Amino acid sequence: MTNFPIFDGHNDTLLRLHMSDNPPSFFEESSAGHIDLPRAKKGGFAGGFFAVYTPNEDYEAEPKEHMTDDGYDVPLPPKISHERALSFTNALAAKLFKLEFEAKGQLKVVRSTDELKYCLEHDIMATIFHIEGAEAIDSNFDALHVLHQAGLRSLGIVWSRPNVYGEGVPFRYPSSPDTGDGLTDNGRALVRECNKLGIMIDNTHLNEKGFWDVAALTDAPLVATHSNAHALSPIARNLTDKQLSAIAESNGLAGINFAVNMLREDGGLGTDISLDEIVRHVAYIAEKFGVEHVALGSDFDGTTVPDSLGDVTGLPKLIERLKVHGFHDSELQKITYGNWMRVLRDTWK
Repeated sequence: MTNFPIFDGHNDTLLRLHMSDNPPSFFEESSAGHIDLPRAKKGGFAGGFFAVYTPNEDYEAEPKEHMTDDGYDVPLPPKISHERALSFTNALAAKLFKLEFEAKGQLKVVRSTDELKYCLEHDIMATIFHIEGAEAIDSNFDALHVLHQAGLRSLGIVWSRPNVYGEGVPFRYPSSPDTGDGLTDNGRALVRECNKLGIMIDNTHLNEKGFWDVAALTDAPLVATHSNAHALSPIARNLTDKQLSAIAESNGLAGINFAVNMLREDGGLGTDISLDEIVRHVAYIAEKFGVEHVALGSDFDGTTVPDSLGDVTGLPKLIERLKVHGFHDSELQKITYGNWMRVLRDTWK
């Protein structure tokens, strides 16, 4: 194990591969997207949560299309059907399992912290099967149990749209995350069922009322896999100090998202920003709420990242900037993989 193998809270690489007409092999280095296996090895990227996400048809949630004099306000997309979500989920999950099969020992879908630890120690890319938005889950939870048996270990109740379980927060700047109703009765039942199974609940994309509903119900640490500090960038997608305090009190964590508009104080879309924009969000949470409660949640292949980072090969530069800021090796080990390991150990059964 290197000093700082980077285990990451979120990527959309499966969706990129699925939606590309002629995608390059994941096992060959290319300039497509942010992650492939050769570039991951160069960047010290040891694995992470590989998201299975079902997009809306014929809908683009682009802030630049909804700009105002004060910022932007992207309307919430409409609901998607359970049938479409389940079909899409099966296709992306199959892609993850096919990658594991084709990897010949270089990549593994992990289902326990023992497996994750083994992968980190033996230079095997560790992937967690994560679903972003629970539309594929029926209200009887039959699909949840089947998917859990297949390897599902992390579930985001919503993406930034409504579903039968709750309502997502919009892409809106400037805005509080307090933008709508909380969890439905079905959503509360889903939290309890995930707790029984040991599936990690991801609060990313939930509006604030939904977040507090989860906090009141769950017996596991509170986690937001790819969300930043609202105090530094007041976009609705980011977490308030009150939410971050609750995460710390539960022994949970927030994974810092590399999306430029979630890093920048002005919520802007310009990519010519320093890696120090990422560092300041890490440092803010570490210094105010404890270094045990912050990690990385890049959103690689699902967002626009700073030019100074580029792709997964830029991660060593970020580690160097964190060192320059003053983080010691023991703290960097927590930020890069140790905090994720602790939270998963406390959550998975």
